[in-house]
Amino acid sequence: MTADAPTILATSGGYRYGRRTRLEFDALVHHAVELSGVTGRAPRLTFVGTASGDQQFFNSWVRDAGRVAGFDVTTLDLFPMPNLDDVPGHLLEADVVWVNGGSVANLLAVWQVHDLGAAMRAAWEAGVVLAGVSAGSICWYLGGCTDSFGPDLRAVTNGLGLLPYGNGVHYDSEESRRPTIHALVADGTLPTTHCTEDGVGLHYRGTELVEAVTELDGKQAYVVQRTSAGVDETPIPARRLPRP
Repeated sequence: MTADAPTILATSGGYRYGRRTRLEFDALVHHAVELSGVTGRAPRLTFVGTASGDQQFFNSWVRDAGRVAGFDVTTLDLFPMPNLDDVPGHLLEADVVWVNGGSVANLLAVWQVHDLGAAMRAAWEAGVVLAGVSAGSICWYLGGCTDSFGPDLRAVTNGLGLLPYGNGVHYDSEESRRPTIHALVADGTLPTTHCTEDGVGLHYRGTELVEAVTELDGKQAYVVQRTSAGVDETPIPARRLPRP
């Protein structure tokens, strides 16, 4: 089973420390699975770690997290070569594709070489839930701001564009994120931009923002829009997800 419409959950969260494992999936990952509508079997989640260079230790942590959650987790690696014979076909068989954080600039460059953007779009259009954290959030949009190029945040504007907005992640935990997003929206580098505090996710049905959700108390999202006077920032209250 897949979602009944193209679905994206773009987040600044999803993980927590495990009780017996290094990592567990927190409420945002569980919510992505819930959005897929799968019942009667273990949900199939494909983890994509391109943005961090397909770190094998992290892949192991994610597989452990999947075991604890009751998910069937596979990893899609692109270093040093794709680890699957049919990447587009594999993505279409997933219930959820979860993309990890790291360098969004490097992620987009590697995905372009492997034509993964087309495969992701096909999976999205088929109802596979696309989700992820940080770089794995920005990639679905037209762009955002990133530290991929160094400590000073810069714009990235070559996202997949499944969502016709900009994206700001870690909006409350990194002090330069908010002013950088405001400046990029004000000068037209980014269009209207949707931003998440840590622990918050944005659920889209097609390209329409349905709601903000959070796995942490007191967190929210924002819409930043260009105005004649500069920018306007509007908070979006986030619905608290239950702890899995």
